[in-house]
Amino acid sequence: MSPLVSVEEAGDARLGDYVQLREVNLRRMLEEEHGLFIAEGDKVIRRAADAGYEPRSFLLAPRWLDSLADVLEKWPEAPVYVVTEELAEQVTGFHVHRGALASYRRQPAPELDTLLTGRRIAIFDDIVDHTNVGAGFRAAAAMGVDAVLITPTCADPLYRRSIKVSMGTVFQIPWTRLTSWPDPLDLLKDHGFVSAALALTDDSITLDELTARQDEKLALIFGTEGHGLKPHVLERADLTVKIPMAGGVDSLNVASSAAVAFYATRP
Repeated sequence: MSPLVSVEEAGDARLGDYVQLREVNLRRMLEEEHGLFIAEGDKVIRRAADAGYEPRSFLLAPRWLDSLADVLEKWPEAPVYVVTEELAEQVTGFHVHRGALASYRRQPAPELDTLLTGRRIAIFDDIVDHTNVGAGFRAAAAMGVDAVLITPTCADPLYRRSIKVSMGTVFQIPWTRLTSWPDPLDLLKDHGFVSAALALTDDSITLDELTARQDEKLALIFGTEGHGLKPHVLERADLTVKIPMAGGVDSLNVASSAAVAFYATRP
């Protein structure tokens, strides 16, 4: 069992990983410097552990010690800071819904070439909302997408909010951050992928027309909230694809669009 450490002061230096989790910019600096991410909730903590991530520490209300005992036993070197839920809220700056947090060490991102062995890939381009990133990953995992690529300006899938919205599925699906964009589309084409950008253009085909093609390998590209994909990305894609709308609606939220496209193109 990991060592249990009762903590009664919000300013305890040992809780540094968990301080003011609501502050996105501060968290990004801390997470990049120390190579960590925060998992919130018992299911997410368990999924991170099952995926092989190594915990730095746990921050738990007493009621979670029994149900997470098997996870804690697996990592006996990681301290378990036992706090009241009120103290957890003081430390983190928000209401910790389930009174359970863990700080995990990040792993090196896989090389792009290693992710091109499947049949379907999702590319999230410049999606800056962490909620949309998490929802996109959850849809990708649920619909059997083989890998996710994110562009250099996309929000961090391992930011706490992204992880929480994804329900920990971000740990299940292989992904990496591209170092440049959109040049990697050439590499995908070399590996047999047809790139399909979700966008409303004059020459867009419908999602039904895309599925009727039955392309062996498909890379689906989704753009940022509001402005969508940039023209130079659309020029490099093999196809542009639209989801027909009713009721005068011109588009869906990017995560909703991804879910529809993933379902329609499933093998």
